Amino acid sequence: MSVYEEIIEREERLHDKATKSKNSKRKISEDSSPVRTEFQRDRDRILHSKSFRRLKHKTQVFISPEGDHFRTRLTHTLEVSQISRTISKALNLNEELSEAIALGHDLGHTPFGHMGEKILSELSENGFKHYEQSLRVVEKLEYSGKGLNLTDKVREGIVKHSKGLGDIISEANSQMPSTLEGQVVRISDIIAYVNHDLDDSIRAGIISDNSIPNSIKRKLGRDFAGRIDTIVNDVIHKTRETNLNFITMSDEIYKELILLREFLYDKVYLRKESEGERNKIGFILRSLFNHIGKNPAKFINKFPENDSTNRRIIDFIAGMTDNFALNLFKSFILPKNIY
Repeated sequence: MSVYEEIIEREERLHDKATKSKNSKRKISEDSSPVRTEFQRDRDRILHSKSFRRLKHKTQVFISPEGDHFRTRLTHTLEVSQISRTISKALNLNEELSEAIALGHDLGHTPFGHMGEKILSELSENGFKHYEQSLRVVEKLEYSGKGLNLTDKVREGIVKHSKGLGDIISEANSQMPSTLEGQVVRISDIIAYVNHDLDDSIRAGIISDNSIPNSIKRKLGRDFAGRIDTIVNDVIHKTRETNLNFITMSDEIYKELILLREFLYDKVYLRKESEGERNKIGFILRSLFNHIGKNPAKFINKFPENDSTNRRIIDFIAGMTDNFALNLFKSFILPKNIY
């Protein structure tokens, strides 16, 4: 038996509702690897992509934080991957599929986090959503316009990873990923960001531990690790109760997760003290858009060929790291030393 055959045989021991890599499809057919499943190959392609490497210099919540321990878009992605693998392993699902989706889910995020996403949505002729851009990155932009040719299940998991908390405990949703592994990533993304954003906000001195609602401390946990552990365990046990019909959590934990997210929006994401910074980001990105638009051939690629100039300018800005965007902005805004 070959290495590949041994790996595929091990996949057959997964839960009956787990997704098997042998059933996956690519837009362009390829010969199989002798030592890796198709989902392993997808994971590796994402890990080696340029867009994945740029995540280390993209904002999660705090822009250019003065400290080594604040999250970036890359560390967020790794935390989502870890939580996804934990849940998938406990439910005997396909860990490799969950990992591939998790690693690729935020490849399309803009510089300056969700503030950047909002500005690009205003500038784009067709709007902008980071999860749609993530799919665009792996299908059309990576590898000099050729894309990564990922499997259908990974692509679907990426584009359907972000639909908010409103329907996370309901299976009646057409926007839910068709695979349980994709649903795992969707719920893991939320678990990761509300908890690490709370952790970073305390570290930044924006909120204090004493300001966290008591019910969250009592029911989820009093520290970062405790809250993650409580929610992940709840997801695993509640999903097992459904016989793995869909990935869910208990009403009690869901209620506290909603409360935690509302607390973050009120005290962190939309706080009045950040309004000036949001205006600065808007000015920077609009200035970049207008400057590039005056001479697009100098900045943007010619692929995809059938897309408009507006679309390709948006692609270029969305792919920037925070530092690249700031440096490019300075290059045409600040005067040069001519003496």
